[in-house]
Formats: sequence, C-alpha cells, structure tokens
Amino acid sequence: MNTEGTVFIVDDNKDFRESLCALMESAGLAAETYINAQDFLDNYDTTDSGCLLLDIRMPGMNGLELQVKLIKDGIQIPVIIISAHGNVEKAVRAMKTGAVDFIRKPYEAELLLDRIWQALQLDADRRKEHAGRAEVAERFALLTPREFEVMQLLVVGKAPKEIAYALGLSRKTVDVHRSHIMMKLKTDSLVDLVRMAQTYGDGKQQVGR
Repeated sequence: MNTEGTVFIVDDNKDFRESLCALMESAGLAAETYINAQDFLDNYDTTDSGCLLLDIRMPGMNGLELQVKLIKDGIQIPVIIISAHGNVEKAVRAMKTGAVDFIRKPYEAELLLDRIWQALQLDADRRKEHAGRAEVAERFALLTPREFEVMQLLVVGKAPKEIAYALGLSRKTVDVHRSHIMMKLKTDSLVDLVRMAQTYGDGKQQVGR
C-alpha cells in the first residue's frame, strides 16, 4: 500500500503514547503525540495528511467531543478510537460519527496497524478527491456567464441548434462558445465535459464557485 501520512496520537497517558510511538516506528510510520484534545487542536495543521488515534477519557475535552468538533469544523481526518474505558454505547457513538474503528486497550498490534493503514489510505483518497474537485472548480471559474449557460445545456444533451434557439444566439456564436468552453476546461470530449460538470456540481460546497 503506497500511503504517506502521520499518525497523530492523542492520549494523556505518557507511557501509552510512548508505546504507540514505538509501534509506529517499527512499522515505518511517522507519529506525533499530544497530551489532550486542546493540545492537538492548537497544533494540528489541516494540510497535514494522516490519521488520528484518539483516547476517550482525557482531562478537559474527551475523545468523543473532539471527534464531533473536528466534524463540525469540517476537518475530515480519519479517527480511530482506542480506549480502556469503552463500552457498546460509546463505540456505537464513535462509529456513527464516522470513526474508522473503536479498539479496546490493551490493543492487538497487528489489528491496530491494519486499521491505521486503512485510515491513512482513506485520508489519501479523500485528499486526492478534494484536489480533483478544486482543479475542476478552477477551470469552471474561467468560464464567462454565457459560456456557463451554454455548458449547462451541452451537458444535458442539447444540440447546438437547440442551444442557439434557447439562448437567442446564432449557431455560429454557440459554436464559438463551445470551443472556448472546451479549451478552458481542457477537454475535447463531451463525455469528459459531462463528468467534469458532475464533479463540479458535487464539489461546490467544498470548493465554491
């Protein structure tokens, strides 16, 4: 699995943090440790890829509260809950909130590492998808309002003659707009144009227009 990223460890137990760091090092993984939720929030850079190993019971903000705050703040770092104080109710809450897994202490090293690799891959996939949406949005931002109107009709299957009639343009003008659209979006395929329009529509909340 070709995945890069840092394992961020949040736990108030120094010995446990150190044991997890040693495990990460043995697996060739980078790790950073934090003594509580606020320590993590004060230092985490959202551009850093990775996953979060999170204890539940900590001074101040507990692990489940941190998980909820990250989601509210739009931070999608994958979370693995690892705690000696878990129960079924807490596990269900964590999973419903989007945790990759809920693991009881003492943990099985092989199982934990397997979940960490899954979480790192998930983060890499999310970041790649977000970058793709951002790139598409940048291309769409180059379109003029009229070109955007023409594009919207093209992707629903309207022929140039139909577009010209609908927008009160000449066929030649529509063809010019179509040429500019394809150039700005860096495609010469209507299939690709439809795909890009769908990606743009799905990603507007994330990347804006």
